[in-house]
Amino acid sequence: MRRTLSEPEIAEVAALVAAAEKHDGVGPLSEHARLWLRRAHEGPGRSRALTVTASGAVVAYAHLDPATDEEQASAELVVHPDHRRRGHGRALLRALCREAGDGLRVWAHGDLPAAAALARSEGLARVRALFQMRRPAADPLPEPRLAEGVRLRTFQPGRDERDWLRVNARAFADHPEQGAWTLDDVLQREREPWFDPAGFFLAERGGALAGFHWTKIHPDGVGEVYVVGVDPAAQGLGLGRALTLAGLHHLRERGVPEIMLYVDEANTAAVRLYESLGFTRRAVDVMYGVAQPGA
Repeated sequence: MRRTLSEPEIAEVAALVAAAEKHDGVGPLSEHARLWLRRAHEGPGRSRALTVTASGAVVAYAHLDPATDEEQASAELVVHPDHRRRGHGRALLRALCREAGDGLRVWAHGDLPAAAALARSEGLARVRALFQMRRPAADPLPEPRLAEGVRLRTFQPGRDERDWLRVNARAFADHPEQGAWTLDDVLQREREPWFDPAGFFLAERGGALAGFHWTKIHPDGVGEVYVVGVDPAAQGLGLGRALTLAGLHHLRERGVPEIMLYVDEANTAAVRLYESLGFTRRAVDVMYGVAQPGA
C-alpha cells in the first residue's frame, strides 16, 4: 500500500472513478476518499492507496484508512467497467484484508449485486448501512421553531472551527468517521467550491454552541443536508428538527430542485424525523466486515 500517487496516476484513477460512476449510476468512492485522491501526490493524512494495472493502465483502485485506537480500518475499492469479472476486485479485497487484518470494514456504495456477491464469497457480512434519502425541495415545509433561549446564526470561518469540532466530536462520539474530524478536515472543505458559510447554521444556547446544520449544494444543483449534530447536553430541546428545517428552507430559497441526505439505518430516530419531513429512501450504501459473534 502506498501513501502517495503520482499526478498521472491520480488522473487515471479519477477517470476510472468517473467511468464506474457513469456505468453503475452511483459514485464508487466517498467524499473523504475523493478528497484524499485529489491530494494523493502530497501524501496527506494516514490513508493508503493500491492500484492494479493492465497493459500499462490503471484498471482497479482501492483506498484504505488504517485502524486507529478509536476506529477500525475501512476501505473502498473500484474496478473499471471494462475490466470486471477478471479477478481484480477479489485481488484488491484480499490485499486490503492482508494489510488491515480481521477488523477491516469495506464500503460498497449503492449496494450493487456484484459487490454483495464478492463480499459474501470472501466471508464478509453486512455490518452497517447508510440510507440515501431525498425529497423535492418545493414540497411544503413547516417553519423551524427554536426553544426559548436558543439563537440561530451562521458559521464564521476563522472563528467557529474549534467550537464546531468540539460539538461535532460530542454529537458523533459513537460514529468516529464523523466524530474524529480534525481542523484540517474542516479547512479542506472550506476550500471546496461548494462551501458557503451562509448555509452553515449554528444554534447557540447561553452563549455556547449547542448544535449545527451544515448544508451543501452539489455541482448538479442538488442540495444536501450535509451534517446535522446536536450536543448531547442540549438534547430534548427539538434542536435537531429546528436546525434541519432551517437548512431545508435555505436550500429551497437557493433554488435547488431536490434535497438529499445520508443517515445510518441504525439511527431510527433520525430516519423517522427525515421521513416526517418528506424524505424517502433512494439508495443504500453498505459496509461489509467480519460479523461479530451473535450478530
